[in-house]
Amino acid sequence: MNTLSARYTLTSSQKMMIFVLSMSLYGLSNMFTELIPSVQLGPIELSVEYFAFIPLTLCMLFHPLYAAVGASVGEIIFGELMLGQFGGLGEVEKFITFSLAMYTAGRLVKDPTNKRQVGIAAITGVAIHQLLSSIVDIVKVWVGVEELEAVEGLAESIVVIEGVGFLNDVLFSGILFALLPTLYLVPRLYGKIEPLLGIRPRHKGMKYDTAAWISPKYVILSVILAVVAVGAEILSETEWNIAEWEDIFTGVSEQQLIWISIGAAALISVITLIAMRSKAEKSDKGTETKNV
Repeated sequence: MNTLSARYTLTSSQKMMIFVLSMSLYGLSNMFTELIPSVQLGPIELSVEYFAFIPLTLCMLFHPLYAAVGASVGEIIFGELMLGQFGGLGEVEKFITFSLAMYTAGRLVKDPTNKRQVGIAAITGVAIHQLLSSIVDIVKVWVGVEELEAVEGLAESIVVIEGVGFLNDVLFSGILFALLPTLYLVPRLYGKIEPLLGIRPRHKGMKYDTAAWISPKYVILSVILAVVAVGAEILSETEWNIAEWEDIFTGVSEQQLIWISIGAAALISVITLIAMRSKAEKSDKGTETKNV
């Protein structure tokens, strides 16, 4: 079969498994970042923004759409709802920008064994997410829905402040917690983890069932989604924000809630991996029976 014309397809159960696995693993990692303290160096704060290598790796090895959306949902469930808080329309902006960035990174990789492609895609995914987040913050100040929080020692310019923050997040979190781990994991896991989960490895040149590569139509759709994200975040700062709530559960501290969320995410991850492994073994047995 010619792999250049083959299309990478998954069953409904496999798509759901990838979604749940990405949701639980990224949700679990987000809780651990809450426990890592930040370091202040003058006006610059060095902190672990996120462990982006988890969704990046899953997006490059499996189908990027379900892995990217799953990671965003995991952040909302385990990083927001289980901690007794929800940002309303503000969560729409986070969901769109992060999903779009991770999905784009996954689509940029045609060959998971090509470290150059993997590296470029990983840093591009982080850069897209941080750039969109910076643009949202700049627009909110320009529109007037949020006041400028000046940083001592820097020019009181939102563009300068966000520019420094962008470079910090891309060069610090982007390299240490996205680029380097992804470069290590993707080539080593490729061809090994997929069969264990009952999914065939994605070969070079295979097209996704949604679309292939980065097309002009995809770029236009991405711009539209980015505008929607900006609009949602602006509305979240006004009285039009809906479904926003914060309710730290009675008698339970925030630290306890974090550990409860970690436990829930870990449990779901283990159950998902066991289910995928069991499904793969049944599939292997069925194939062996047919061959006999």
